[in-house]
Amino acid sequence: MKLSTVLVNAALIAGSVAELDPIVIKGSKFFYKSNGTEFFMRGIAYQQDVAQGGGSISGDKKYKDPLADVALCKRDVPLLQELRTNTIRVYAIDPEADHTECMKMLDDAGIYVIADLSEPATSIIRSDPKWNDDLYERYTSVVDELAKYTNTIGFFAGNEVSNNKTNTDASAFVKAAVRDTKAYIKSKNYREMGVGYATNDDAEIRDEMTNYFNCGSREETIDFWGYNIYSWCGNSNFKESGYEKVVKDFSTFSVPVFFGEYGCNDVQPRKFTEVGTIYGKQMTHVLSGGIVYMYFQEENDYGLVEVKGGKLKKLDDFDYLKKEMAKVDPTGVKMDDYKPSNTELAACPTNTKVWQASETLPPTPNKELCSCMVKSLSCVASSSITDKRLGDLFGTVCGLGDNVCAGISADASKGVYGAYSMCNPKEQLSFALNTYYLQQEKKGNGAQACDFDGAAKTQTPTEVEGNCKSLMDEAGTDGTGQVTTGPEGSSDDSSESSSAAYPSTIPSFNFGLIQLGAYLVCGVFAGAGMILL
Repeated sequence: MKLSTVLVNAALIAGSVAELDPIVIKGSKFFYKSNGTEFFMRGIAYQQDVAQGGGSISGDKKYKDPLADVALCKRDVPLLQELRTNTIRVYAIDPEADHTECMKMLDDAGIYVIADLSEPATSIIRSDPKWNDDLYERYTSVVDELAKYTNTIGFFAGNEVSNNKTNTDASAFVKAAVRDTKAYIKSKNYREMGVGYATNDDAEIRDEMTNYFNCGSREETIDFWGYNIYSWCGNSNFKESGYEKVVKDFSTFSVPVFFGEYGCNDVQPRKFTEVGTIYGKQMTHVLSGGIVYMYFQEENDYGLVEVKGGKLKKLDDFDYLKKEMAKVDPTGVKMDDYKPSNTELAACPTNTKVWQASETLPPTPNKELCSCMVKSLSCVASSSITDKRLGDLFGTVCGLGDNVCAGISADASKGVYGAYSMCNPKEQLSFALNTYYLQQEKKGNGAQACDFDGAAKTQTPTEVEGNCKSLMDEAGTDGTGQVTTGPEGSSDDSSESSSAAYPSTIPSFNFGLIQLGAYLVCGVFAGAGMILL
């Protein structure tokens, strides 16, 4: 074989296994890492509802993983290419599923992925916000699964969690998730992947929301900002749609901004006349493109395609979007020539009439501390306790004694969190049961204080020592202390604004997810009425 033939064959083989150039962030812009060209998202939200058919459901999961069904990826990726899509947003993936083939198809098509870290049953809920072991396990498992693919741009730690002034305290929990996911990526030595947030467009809290997630320290602020906006309807324009104000408001923002969702359907069919403006000179110096909502037609009537009886049909919206996308060719700056000028973080919100989330964030989930705590107790929740019984007991126990639940409570408006507020529900209940039990034991009523009709039991406590002792000493007997010692004896005091520093070794979790109904906590927890565990 001639040397030239060998070289050609080698080049073909190398090309067949090539991966997309990773997207990196510099200042307020995205760039292709290798060639330094500015990256603008031509995105589509790609996730089908459970009730609509198609997709992959595994085990008892109540959502369809759009990147785990190879047949659907083979069907849809060419259509995404037809729309000149270079990014899809997925709202929930199964971290235990195999995504290799779909991610390779997307890679070959030049399509990147931004993934929400939550899923319907495991997410930060505005009415009962929390940031605990179960959520941490979910978020980090998604990171672990998608970090292996170079066409993963990054992750959303939340989507429209605080959507009006009545629930802004929930943002403290989302921001804690941003902080800890960023720290996890760094601790695992993964390549650069951003962690951001997708916000709705509520005029009353818009400015406070934007500033809150971009204030404090770099370790806890967002890496990019997704703005879900539906204000351009029909034949609107740059000024009437409010896009002009968006450009003005974000002209000095320190991280990339893009439309996390767009595509008003008040006027149908959607002709997507906004596309030319989004990718034109009026906006590309500030915004990095956007993500059309959405690919699949569902009851909300935002689809580009409709699937019935397993057959797919392109809708009028598909053709209009295709026509508009064919016209755009945004040009930006080269990474080497770009000198970021927007480097300052925002000032945290001070308008308490509309903003209730403290700068002080909930503690980082620390499985070692929670495990140490449970082993040290004399009274714990029974292993056979049901989820319903678990929820009912919080409402009972927390009202029985003085500050029984202080160590597990969370008040995001005041920035006050119990050291064990990040433990899983059963661990938290065990702490509350033990606190009540010890109070009753001092009164001579200990014999009856750890039973609750079989839901609680006594155990021989393990003497804490070593790092367990350090952790629990900082937590304090009542659980209201601030824990700064990380797992395995390390210490990290780099975060003065957070209730707990980032662990230098991020814990991994093996327990199953516990899904609970709303707990009645009898006014023990503050924030948005009550913090539901």
